Amino acid sequence: MKDFLMTAELTGKDFLYLLDLAADLKNNPYKYNKELANETIALYFTKPSTRTRISFETAIARLGATPIMLNSTDLQLGRGETIEDTAKTISRYCKAFIVRTFADEDVKIFASASTIPVINALTDNHHPCQSLADMLTLQENFGDLIGRKIGYIGDGNNVAHSLIEAAALTGVNITIATPKGYEPQKEIVKNAQEIAKDTGAQITLTNDINEAANNADAIYSDVWVSMGSAEAEHSKRLEDFQSFQVNKALMSKAKSAAIFMHCLPCHRGKEVTAEIIDGPKSVVFNQAENRLHTSVAVLYALIKGTLKGRSEL
Repeated sequence: MKDFLMTAELTGKDFLYLLDLAADLKNNPYKYNKELANETIALYFTKPSTRTRISFETAIARLGATPIMLNSTDLQLGRGETIEDTAKTISRYCKAFIVRTFADEDVKIFASASTIPVINALTDNHHPCQSLADMLTLQENFGDLIGRKIGYIGDGNNVAHSLIEAAALTGVNITIATPKGYEPQKEIVKNAQEIAKDTGAQITLTNDINEAANNADAIYSDVWVSMGSAEAEHSKRLEDFQSFQVNKALMSKAKSAAIFMHCLPCHRGKEVTAEIIDGPKSVVFNQAENRLHTSVAVLYALIKGTLKGRSEL
């Protein structure tokens, strides 16, 4: 497995291996601090970022390499150079390429042309690195993953897509509650359901937030409006999602030991109340920290070639 573009590219064993590796690196953060000494890793971000950028730059440093941060004005892509030519060139300089952008297809094209590992740090349809941090956080809180329930409340977006795939790989039951018209992509759900046949995970789609919250081990929320949304879409989304707020009443429907999860950034008073995200059940900053440890694990595993991957994808 050369690249990490979507969570479903992993096998279940790959996923659990990465969780174990990340947990080990959390306890021994400088274990492989000379692994990539004198090497460079490129990061190409066309979207703003806090957690993704800082976690990956820190992860690169912990492996002994130097990060090279690039944005859309730093490369010749804007002057007509092909994605393929850029990929082939960067492959001659760097040990890996980390990209946070819009179109999934662009990342696939880059990965197919490159000879170095390519990591999807967020695209329109996938956020695989976030799903690893999410499951590491869930594991830290409950020990085991099989049979746990995540109730996801909000938009069927890239975070939801990767979370569905992660749940399918680990045997976690997940109920996705969205307003009508905001459901996850059918093809992604269908593929995850095929994976879930091996793990017993149940994937449920609903428009009822109570169904998602009932007896959940974790309630997960994300922003109602993604970055870059037009003003007209912004207003419509705020109206459509008004009844999809995570608050004390909704949390009370989950298990007594349930946790609250959010990939951040958040908007208090919209998708979640301050009482919940700043309260004792919230693990959102543990999730944020775990983005670092899982990033080190992914980089190390890809560069060392220890991931098998799902060949059918």
